[in-house]
Amino acid sequence: MISPQQGIFRVAAQRGINMATANRAGEQGSVPSRHGRYIQKDGYWYYTTREGVDIGPFDSHADAEVGVGEFIEFIQASEPKVSDVLKQYRAA
Repeated sequence: MISPQQGIFRVAAQRGINMATANRAGEQGSVPSRHGRYIQKDGYWYYTTREGVDIGPFDSHADAEVGVGEFIEFIQASEPKVSDVLKQYRAA
């Protein structure tokens, strides 16, 4: 049985969409690099958003990758002001 998150990635892949390299709704131009997005701290995994927010903890790197996909989908469906709010919580 697959999780809803895995299902999201399968549907995106079937449609030829790579969620990690897709622009957000309303954005144009090149997509920022995703390199260095994952970090491990105290045995847990986190990912960093382009807004500079570390999100986690996740038990594994794979779980963090699923989390990134969910986050990207959320941001793409959100109003631009959601991204502005996230910027208030940037990692120190």
